[in-house]
Amino acid sequence: MKRQIAVIFGGQSSEHEISCISAANIIEGLDRDKYDIHRIGITREGYWLYVDTTESVKDGTWVQSPVTAAIVPDQKRQGIWKVSGGGTEDFSVQCISIDVAFPVLHGRNGEDGSIQGLLELAGIPYVGCGVLASAAGMDKISTKIFAGRIGVRQAKYVTDVARDDSGIEETIAAAERELGYPVFVKPSNAGSSRGISKAHNRGELKAAIELAKKHDHRVLIEETITGHEVECAVLGGQEVSVSKVGEIVAAAEFYDYDAKYNDTESQTVVDPELPAGAKERIRENAAAIFKQLDGFGLSRVDFFVEKETGEVIFNEINTFPGFTNISMYPMLWEAEGLDRQALLDRLIDLAYERELTETAEEK
Repeated sequence: MKRQIAVIFGGQSSEHEISCISAANIIEGLDRDKYDIHRIGITREGYWLYVDTTESVKDGTWVQSPVTAAIVPDQKRQGIWKVSGGGTEDFSVQCISIDVAFPVLHGRNGEDGSIQGLLELAGIPYVGCGVLASAAGMDKISTKIFAGRIGVRQAKYVTDVARDDSGIEETIAAAERELGYPVFVKPSNAGSSRGISKAHNRGELKAAIELAKKHDHRVLIEETITGHEVECAVLGGQEVSVSKVGEIVAAAEFYDYDAKYNDTESQTVVDPELPAGAKERIRENAAAIFKQLDGFGLSRVDFFVEKETGEVIFNEINTFPGFTNISMYPMLWEAEGLDRQALLDRLIDLAYERELTETAEEK
């Protein structure tokens, strides 16, 4: 019997478009002999729709679907509710039982523990990290606190967590005192490098903080690390596997949203040349950080390798990395001999593994 898989995509975050591209790639990579696929799209306005075709996910016409979809946090009615023909004689409601949810959502309300919490309440096994790891991994300040507890080296930083602009001058003074210029300014809770700026002086720093606060009132300011930007992929549950290292060669001054997705000059290199011992430290630290956050399923962990010293410096963790054609996560596993279909099979199996483990713990 085929497993019933719900692929959830879109969402209200600034990464909506990337989510749709990732979802289309995942849907096309799933083995149709093993799975029946149910597509649930969340529009930018927050409407949940049941989507009939993958082609509509690719061309964007899925937003015209007349069928509403819902996941209800009631374990007696576990699955997807399809609501058709609202207010007409053709009105109908159908509940489709779901074996595993595959939330291909990036950013706020998707990668931050929100959808994971809904699926937990609904009793539906799901792919990817749980509520804690998703929430802590999405919030850059929280991630730094977790990583700091295990002694992983990371860039020096200061924060501004005020809900308004009242503390900006104090934050600037702290950054100048503790970090110096240039610095990177990041919204604590945003993805795909949205709202990130590099500031070289006081005026640029103030503007960068104001920009970051448009994405999240919690702002992280970090010292600049000069060196290689590298990533590795983590896969697993009770037992964790870590891939080869990949390097980002950004076309821009730093790897912002345009450099990631729009600039064809940006490049990714699998298994690059790095200082002696760096690759081993990257892989060890990636596994340690994943475990410290209680990661499960998948994550991509990003580091710098400092140019002058060769030291490995933790940057951030992404608990649901992209699955676009240029995304590093599936690329790194393919380099390990795990093609996309096999990788997706493993992720679905891990969703079952976690469900069995947590059920046993409850007993």
